Amino acid sequence: MTRHVIGKVSEILPGEKKVVDIDGRSIGVYNVNGNFCAILNRCPHQGGPLCLGRTAGFLRTDRPGGVYEYTRKGEIVRCPWHGWEFDVQTGQSWVSPDNVRVRSYEAGVTAPDAVDAEVDPKTGYVKGPFTAETYPVYVKQLDVVVELP
Repeated sequence: MTRHVIGKVSEILPGEKKVVDIDGRSIGVYNVNGNFCAILNRCPHQGGPLCLGRTAGFLRTDRPGGVYEYTRKGEIVRCPWHGWEFDVQTGQSWVSPDNVRVRSYEAGVTAPDAVDAEVDPKTGYVKGPFTAETYPVYVKQLDVVVELP
């Protein structure tokens, strides 16, 4: 499994999404109350751009005329072409739950430079992408000497 860094946490605030291209696939990455999830940006119904659809929740009541409750805010995306609904965390369809599903992907937050990073065996730390310029240092009698090129 290959990991791809698609941006910083601050770029996708809770309730928002970011559509990215990864290896030729258009994928929508959603922040649902701090939980990141990703789905394929293609509706399985007729191939519409699923992640361009409205993200909402469900309106529930126990009986007609009863008290309404808005649940699962930001967890359901509606295809802009025909209104088919999918759970952004699982890809589950709410139109035909037994037969239709959009592909979902594992998504999450990682520390900077931790994706496919090299771990220093001596310290256990992840090596960063930058290297500071170093110079040779040696001790000559009681003097510490830095050698510059």
